[in-house]
Amino acid sequence: MSGELVLVTGGSGFLGAHCILELLKAGYRVRTTVRSAKRETDVLAMLKAGGTEPGAALSFAVADLMADAGWPDAVAGCDYVLHVASPFPPGVPKHEDDLIIPAREGAMRVLRAARDAGVKRVVLTSSFAAIGYGKLPSGGRPFTEENWTDPTGKVSAYVKSKTLAERAAWDFIAEGGALELAVVNPVGIFGPVLGSDHSTSTEFVQRMLNGAMPGLPRLSFGVVDARDVADLHVRAMTNPAAKGERFLAIAGDFMTVREIAQTLKTRLGDAAARISTRQLPDWLVRIVGLFNGEAAQLAPELGKVKNATNAKAVGMLGWSPRSREDALAATGESLIRLGLLKTSK
Repeated sequence: MSGELVLVTGGSGFLGAHCILELLKAGYRVRTTVRSAKRETDVLAMLKAGGTEPGAALSFAVADLMADAGWPDAVAGCDYVLHVASPFPPGVPKHEDDLIIPAREGAMRVLRAARDAGVKRVVLTSSFAAIGYGKLPSGGRPFTEENWTDPTGKVSAYVKSKTLAERAAWDFIAEGGALELAVVNPVGIFGPVLGSDHSTSTEFVQRMLNGAMPGLPRLSFGVVDARDVADLHVRAMTNPAAKGERFLAIAGDFMTVREIAQTLKTRLGDAAARISTRQLPDWLVRIVGLFNGEAAQLAPELGKVKNATNAKAVGMLGWSPRSREDALAATGESLIRLGLLKTSK
């Protein structure tokens, strides 16, 4: 690398921090946005937990997805942008627009600023949520990058927000100009936690290990390691073939929640003693959903058999992710190492 400058939005987030680590390892200079300068120390602590002290290779810019201020300075002089920041609250928003507007408007702010600053390419972090909800592919085939979620269907606010934000980004690029776009669509992101502020997916493992899930819903989802998602972002950033393409980030087939629980028990031994493998009947999850918004969001997906393929990322970009089991084990091991689990049974 020639020390090219890359902006990573949302560097204090779980995936954002892993993207910074990957870029620094590859020899790039990195600038990252934080909503408040107070978060700079959090980012540095996360990078240190990831084994890196960046020194002068990392700089900060204060910018918020919901405001125009700060974005021109954030992108100034950057060759590339990884737009990773997006809302994903663990709870249910009071109104879907609380998620949709920041996701869509934030993407537009970043793209406009990148275009105006002469950035070569933006890599947008979208989600499997923008691909795999609604109609299942015929013949039991896996979801691919050709599939799109129908945001007018019965989908959660998060799923709708990711779909509408990605659609808006492609529409913006279609208007013309020199700015290039590539999109990464990860499934559930696991892997090494770098601090107490981590992701909804890793909190799921944390709850399991803490014994906070006395029973398991009949759900399945894809698994991928954050380090591999970061690697895919960097590949999509520089590979000429990635221009105008989207890439599913998944390691292997979907896993049921019970398979995830059993994997953690096998890989973590005594540390996973609190994990339940008891299956909850669908009717019980639906009843809980009458009183609990998070459970209500799960109900439409109960018992659905989905799958997705990483063939495009592997074939076009030479991507080679870790196994699902390694990603899950790394999550649990990091939670133990950082003291983020309950200490007494």
